[in-house]
Amino acid sequence: MKPVQAADAAIVRTQGAAERRAKRTRLAGVALAMGGVLLVTAGCSSSGSGSGTDDKGKATAGTGGDTAASASASPSAPKNSAAVLTVTPKDGAEDVNPNDALNVAVTGGKLTAVEVTDKNGKAVAGAITADGLSWKPSAPLTVGMVYKVSAQAKDADGLVSASTSSFTTLTPAKTASVNDNITDNGTYGVGMIVSVSFGKAVKNKEAVLKGITFEDSNHTVVKGHWFGSQRLDFRPETYWKSGTKVTIKYRLKNVEVAPGVYGDVDRDEPFTIGRSQISVADAATHQMTVTRDGATRTIPITAGDDQNPSWNGTMVVSSMEKVTRMNSATVSNIKGSEYDISDVPHAMRLTATGTYVHGNYWGNAFGKYNASHGCVSMADTKGGDDASTAGKYFASSIVGDVVKIQNSKGPTVSGDNGLSGWTMPWSAW
Repeated sequence: MKPVQAADAAIVRTQGAAERRAKRTRLAGVALAMGGVLLVTAGCSSSGSGSGTDDKGKATAGTGGDTAASASASPSAPKNSAAVLTVTPKDGAEDVNPNDALNVAVTGGKLTAVEVTDKNGKAVAGAITADGLSWKPSAPLTVGMVYKVSAQAKDADGLVSASTSSFTTLTPAKTASVNDNITDNGTYGVGMIVSVSFGKAVKNKEAVLKGITFEDSNHTVVKGHWFGSQRLDFRPETYWKSGTKVTIKYRLKNVEVAPGVYGDVDRDEPFTIGRSQISVADAATHQMTVTRDGATRTIPITAGDDQNPSWNGTMVVSSMEKVTRMNSATVSNIKGSEYDISDVPHAMRLTATGTYVHGNYWGNAFGKYNASHGCVSMADTKGGDDASTAGKYFASSIVGDVVKIQNSKGPTVSGDNGLSGWTMPWSAW
């Protein structure tokens, strides 16, 4: 029995040793495999600056951990303002209407600054509205001009929004000529009415009225009145004061007087009101009373006869000619014999229909009866004598002087017949 047991024990020992060797082999393989993983991990750490150990085996902090920390500490992307700016016209726009086309607006905030300048750097006047939501220019822009718009706004958090753009106004293809009866630095009588004529019919009358203003040394209120669509007259409520300095300011180049048609003038016209001379011709007494700066004199005259009575009403001297031709063919509704006088002396026109104050060398009705075809005439000589009654009156007169005819059998002159707007009440002007 013992030999057999000894043999068995040897077998058991042999099997145990084999099993331990196999186990050690398996553990070595696992260790080798783990070593491979660790080597790969170490390789990734070295390239990514991960944490590891120093040569003494102490743990070290790599830059990989700092990257996350620094990312959380860096500034965040800027927040956008809630204020949204809208500029009309859009950037780069061309042929922009100079009237009411420019507007700057904001939503989600308030405007803080708006600057508009032309290509020469000249600023455009305008103001931000009280609510801070919009801006418009206070006057029309200039035609054919490049403009730059810079605007800023803030939202409720104080964040700023900004916009910069530019555009070009249109260059008019059509213009309407604008002319008046004023000479620069001229001197006129106290009854002067400024009459402006337009080369084309005006549709936007209110815009034109705003484009013509008056400034004077006495702060006189001047109003305009339209006669049709191509004539605009201006006057004060009462006669001008002597010595008044007046400047007419035309700003019509940027005004669309009719669809697609613009005015052709931007200019200032200065003039002066001279001494006061007001003449009243009485067709019933055949006398004319002339009041000059308070001094009065009387002149014998003759007015229109019963067939061709003179106009009644207040008229104004609109032009003066030392000698002129008068022809009945140029005057409507003449009754009786025709006339054609080539050398009427000292003529001063009162109406467009042919009424004058003038010298008369061919008659002798002055102070006696009415013998004219509607004019007011006084004694003169052929060729015109400056020393005659008519000559002296002519020399004392200027354009703009008032001549009022009364007690004639004729109707009242209309406001648009010559410079006769004084016949109209101020309430109708």
